[in-house]
Amino acid sequence: MMRQSSGSAFLFERKHMQYATITGWGKCVPPATLTNDDLSTFIETSDEWIKSRTGISQRHISHVNTSALASVAAQHALAAAGIEGSELDMIILATASPDTLIPNIASTVQADVGATCAAFDINAACSGFLYGIGLASSQIKSGQCKKVLVIGAERLSFYLDWARRDTAVLFGDGAGAVVLEATNEAIGVLGYELSNDPAGRDILKSQFGTAMDRFEASSLDFYIEFNGQEIFKRAIAGMSKLSTKVLEKCEISKDDIDLVIPHQANERIIDTLINRMKIPKEKAFINIANYGNTSAATIPIAICDALEQGKIKPGQTILSCAFGAGLTSAAALIKWGDRVTPIKQSDADLPPCDKTGIELVSKAVKHFCG
Repeated sequence: MMRQSSGSAFLFERKHMQYATITGWGKCVPPATLTNDDLSTFIETSDEWIKSRTGISQRHISHVNTSALASVAAQHALAAAGIEGSELDMIILATASPDTLIPNIASTVQADVGATCAAFDINAACSGFLYGIGLASSQIKSGQCKKVLVIGAERLSFYLDWARRDTAVLFGDGAGAVVLEATNEAIGVLGYELSNDPAGRDILKSQFGTAMDRFEASSLDFYIEFNGQEIFKRAIAGMSKLSTKVLEKCEISKDDIDLVIPHQANERIIDTLINRMKIPKEKAFINIANYGNTSAATIPIAICDALEQGKIKPGQTILSCAFGAGLTSAAALIKWGDRVTPIKQSDADLPPCDKTGIELVSKAVKHFCG
């Protein structure tokens, strides 16, 4: 019996390789907003101060749990792909603010969409969605899965000490989701890189978990805390390094990038990153003004907005990168397919909200601000 040469085997493998392409997308942002002017009513700040330093004008405040945001985004993504939840082989939900730690909230989404498959949460903070994209792509390329739902969902308002201006102005709530499907075409996720810098583990954190003394009332005063200057420096270094690495691995020049969809943490960080990589700023998609930093949800929400605005076109090469607590970092190179409009529309929506953003945070503001 003739044995196939290693070269022939490689060509056979390339010819029959499975790629993971995005076929569906959806987002969910709660209706209540908290503007910069709203924030100035209870902390010392102003619209000009916040906008000039971050690019943020408002953020959304959720009246429901993180899983509810995730489920609505998921249902829109499934409809856009033209598939049912029962067709999914896996659900990966990236979040640092789940409703419950036990059980995971991917199982809640699974029940809501009618799926019978593997379902789990991952916590890579703001890089979580791209971590999920990498895991989903690998599952599809290995042949283990054909259809994977990846969600980024956060309710970061839960973690905020509203008296701390440095964090109170930055974060918001929301969710975004995509469906990845197997294809023989060389489109979709061309490559990805994931990393973590443990030396920066303590410069962005919230002391919530089993290290808390559950019998000490003061332990309930957990909140997000960070070193802004260190994060700025390490974020740019991490994202630019991994972006360069994934471009080199895929043998694609930065000049061939049509669109950059970065994590929406701070417009200054995005500007510095794009400038360092020598990519024209007009190629960067920025929507932070409307949402603030929604952590793992920023990139899938941005994908949805970019599609709605006609910024993503068939066949484009898209670079996406992120950084987050850990300090995690991630980059992915995506070749968009032919379709930029949903196959179907979903009527999934959140329950009505009868409160303003200020009213939703009023209890927490009273607790932290007095």
